[in-house]
Amino acid sequence: MASTPTELTIQLRPERRVDVIDVNQRVREISSDFLAEHQRALYCSHHTTAGFLEETICNRLGRCDDSVHQFLEPFQELFPFGAEYRHDQMHLRRELSPAQRQSEPRNADSHLTFISSGLENCVTYPSDPARPVFFIDLDGINKDNHDRRERTTTVLGYNDERLVTESEIVVPVSSHPIDSISLRDPRLGVFDQLHELLAEHGIKRGRVHIDLATDETHAGLTVNEYETLLMKHDLAEVLRDPLRFMARKGRNMLRDPAAVPDKVKNYAKYDLVRLVNRVLDTLGLSESLVERVIDKCFAVPAERFLRMKRSVSLLVTEDERNGEGTIVQGRYQSPILVQWRKSQPEARRLNVKLTRFE
Repeated sequence: MASTPTELTIQLRPERRVDVIDVNQRVREISSDFLAEHQRALYCSHHTTAGFLEETICNRLGRCDDSVHQFLEPFQELFPFGAEYRHDQMHLRRELSPAQRQSEPRNADSHLTFISSGLENCVTYPSDPARPVFFIDLDGINKDNHDRRERTTTVLGYNDERLVTESEIVVPVSSHPIDSISLRDPRLGVFDQLHELLAEHGIKRGRVHIDLATDETHAGLTVNEYETLLMKHDLAEVLRDPLRFMARKGRNMLRDPAAVPDKVKNYAKYDLVRLVNRVLDTLGLSESLVERVIDKCFAVPAERFLRMKRSVSLLVTEDERNGEGTIVQGRYQSPILVQWRKSQPEARRLNVKLTRFE
């Protein structure tokens, strides 16, 4: 068994827009002994519309790709392709060049499905060659021009993970009840602090854990693209009133929901019951739990129905240019703090732990 961590970077090409790919099969094709040489493996996606399910969820799904598709279907129905998302209105995307507006995929539905279903950029599993680990791509083919996407994932094998240091970071938030903040924003200085700590403690292969403080409520963390229209409009609309969002975009039962406002939420509640039942049935959970979840959905819909995480993990690997540890982030990836109720004071506290793989 290898005594030091080793890593592989794997290129993937999905065969359909929503694809479930067994990464371990690809690992075995590249290095037949890699998984057998380590006790644990970390899997890291470099993309904002493709990631992994945590191990416990995958176990509930029987480690079966068909069950993963069934798990995703209700979220895809909630966020259908081609609805009037602001993120997909390319003429509003000022950060894109005219050429990019012609080729950029309309994929707000994939981003929202990633966030709401609880997909993660980094997960750990036992390093078992016989066990599938699924890379779940929600936007593997551009539906407008049918181009297949090029995907990258890093697999790092290790035997032990040791806590090196931990600290608290305070992130300012606005007075708005619904807000989202990119922790990669250089004005916050969060990544500068993290890289200083990595250098100070000589961590070249490890992980950054970011958790909401235990008393922080009505907030969550995700890793995704911090694009203004996506975060400030589309996601905000979901968080502000998930039931109305479902009635307007999730199903086309109403051609003009605004014309019959008394019925909008009734239709959405019907959909919510059906969607929650499908998710929980897929996971094999009880009817009594279904009833409790639905009750809570109506009380605090954003917090109970959307599987927003309270923590994220970021992979640390050695930078070949200077030999120091660096946080692995895809071009558009950013850890994002999201809140759906005001915070008093106007700040959120995050616990940060840095670990070393051995």
